[in-house]
Amino acid sequence: MIVFNGGSSSGKSGIIRCLQAVLPVPWLALGTDTMVEAMPASMSASAGGIEFAPDGEVIVGPEFRTLEAAWIEGVAAMARAGARVIVDEVFLGGADSQQRWQRALGELRVLWVGVRCDGAVAAGREVARGDRTIGMAASQAEAVHHGVTYDLEVDTAHAESMECARTIATHVR
Repeated sequence: MIVFNGGSSSGKSGIIRCLQAVLPVPWLALGTDTMVEAMPASMSASAGGIEFAPDGEVIVGPEFRTLEAAWIEGVAAMARAGARVIVDEVFLGGADSQQRWQRALGELRVLWVGVRCDGAVAAGREVARGDRTIGMAASQAEAVHHGVTYDLEVDTAHAESMECARTIATHVR
């Protein structure tokens, strides 16, 4: 297992695609965006789900947390069944988010990767993407890393995706 954590528009998805290309065996890429896209549109925060506020804040409710717990357990089960899995995450709760994954992953060997990106750089990417709520990247740039422990960190404001992927690949066993 490889678990990536970084704010919105930090470059996680690009690194993961490059990493899949350079690793000698197949790895599945699964992310929090995949889970959110699988949820029904009716799952707003007021309905216990998830909501993206106009300022970029992400608000989650109890129903979202229930589905997230099942998602995390399902990803862990895939890894236990032999799948090599790269997780693309945004630890909105910092250390608490990492601990949810740690409990589910238990004895599995995990490489924890922090993807850092200056908030201003991530905000510029966010605008260029056009598919994110403006403000999300800047608000998450540092907050998602509070209290989180990594085996390795990369900074996409100073290195391209392929360079980051090659660095990470040297740590994959």
